Amino acid sequence: MNNLHKQTWLITGATRGLGFQIASAALLAGANVVATGRDLQKLKDVFDDTKNLLLLELDVCDEPQIQRITETAFKKFGSIDVLVNNAGFGQLGLFEEVTPEKVKAQFDTNVFGLMSMCRSVLPFMRKQRSGLIYNISSIGGSLGFENSSIYCSAKFAVEGFSESLALEVKQFGIDVTIVQPGFFRTDFLDQSSVKFGTIAIDDYAQYAKALNDAYRSQNQQQAGDPKKLGQLLVEIAQKPTRPMRLAAGSDAIEYLGTANSNRQNDLNKWADYSRKTDIND
Repeated sequence: MNNLHKQTWLITGATRGLGFQIASAALLAGANVVATGRDLQKLKDVFDDTKNLLLLELDVCDEPQIQRITETAFKKFGSIDVLVNNAGFGQLGLFEEVTPEKVKAQFDTNVFGLMSMCRSVLPFMRKQRSGLIYNISSIGGSLGFENSSIYCSAKFAVEGFSESLALEVKQFGIDVTIVQPGFFRTDFLDQSSVKFGTIAIDDYAQYAKALNDAYRSQNQQQAGDPKKLGQLLVEIAQKPTRPMRLAAGSDAIEYLGTANSNRQNDLNKWADYSRKTDIND
């Protein structure tokens, strides 16, 4: 692994899980790391104090705070080379059983918070004429899952935004990579992280219970190793070219491959009907 001592990584949601492992891998590789989270004390509890580490409290739904920490990071290390948008949570549950307030909260954090981070960091990267943005999505950003309509819709939004943003900022030497993890052994499904629907609808009762139980049974049984994902992102960051999408995990390759194949089959099957909408000159 090459030394990253000249790079500065700004990472959201670094207190635990994937964010912590990404920050740890970047530190090990020699990068300057700005690790952020909603609770500063928890950050201090999990990270050792080193000269190339800056711990900052951040709620990605707080735009003035985002601007302050971005400026603080730049003043501390002189550049922001890699932004890792990892902060987020999983709002699970059947669509009708999730309140509008919870839908909004999901998008505020997982989508609008991510956009606000990009908006704050991009001026620094444009000035540098270089940079890399990792937007942490999910396989649920390219295909839907039962009991995940809200979570998946937020991740779909992240992917559409990221793909379009990549086209806009490529001219400045800035890459945007969508990271699509499969199922990783993190605290994503822990009670402290995941949220389920709170509106009980009789028609869904047995179905919802079975789905919720299935999700809970997967907790800490996932095949993905978050430490290895952190190491992978450090490795990819050092490549001269980076992918638009990076599937993470063998299960991600399988799920996304099947989804892409199904889309292509639908496209081919209905192509003659699709062409009926063309204007006949």
